[in-house]
Amino acid sequence: MSTPYASAAPYYARYRPPYPAELYALLVDRFALDGSQTVLDLGAGPGTMSLPLAPLVEHVYAVDPEPAMLAEGSRLAEEHGRRNISWLCGDAAGIGRLCLPRIDLCVIGGAFHRMDRARVPADLDALLAPRGGIAVVTSVAAPWPVVVDEVRARFLGPDHGAAPRAVDRPAAEPGGEPGGEPADMEEVRDAEDHLAKSAFSRVETTTWERSTRSTVDQVIGLQFSRARSGPALFGERKGAFESELRHALLDHYPSGTCTRTVTVAVTLASRPRR
Repeated sequence: MSTPYASAAPYYARYRPPYPAELYALLVDRFALDGSQTVLDLGAGPGTMSLPLAPLVEHVYAVDPEPAMLAEGSRLAEEHGRRNISWLCGDAAGIGRLCLPRIDLCVIGGAFHRMDRARVPADLDALLAPRGGIAVVTSVAAPWPVVVDEVRARFLGPDHGAAPRAVDRPAAEPGGEPGGEPADMEEVRDAEDHLAKSAFSRVETTTWERSTRSTVDQVIGLQFSRARSGPALFGERKGAFESELRHALLDHYPSGTCTRTVTVAVTLASRPRR
């Protein structure tokens, strides 16, 4: 069954920014990646993490429920000569049915909050090698200007306006926790809490902050990369939405570019040392 990401897949592959090189250096150091390991990328999308990890390990199993995402990933892997990635259609609830070999590391990029966060670590406990672990990666970005939500809401209705909250906790102040913590930081705390209660209770989080610059076309592409504003939702009005959003963004950013701060957090979880 196709997911809301089906029409968004090409935009996801093209416009979603890569994770920083420091993330992969940390994974190499923390899990002693030397080219002989097997990695599971759960909720892999078009291979945002699978492709950079492929040269560092023996094999990557990229698992995602959306065939269009896997097709994009397979295409990119072919372009880059990454032939040690298996693209598998499946979801976090069906890990045991994938018949995977012993895994040394499971990475989850931006998808853990949509999974059963108690069940996934329990299922991985039977699959991961004794010294294996889990890496949950979350990107926390400053919000786009309010005009983005306003234009989207005019085309898709108010339910597609403001971004949904990250995890299912009681509502706080608009944009995040009381005191100003961005909503996505809830995902980081939530991941830490769930992993600390699992067999992988040795938990640590590392963050990197960087400034990113995007053109108006890139901002529009990023909107189409999201499930709640994928191209299929607009139908024949896609071009009109794109035109109106471009004009609104240029009014807000006369230079045609915008800069915002992005924080990438990786929560590493492994079994306690004995």
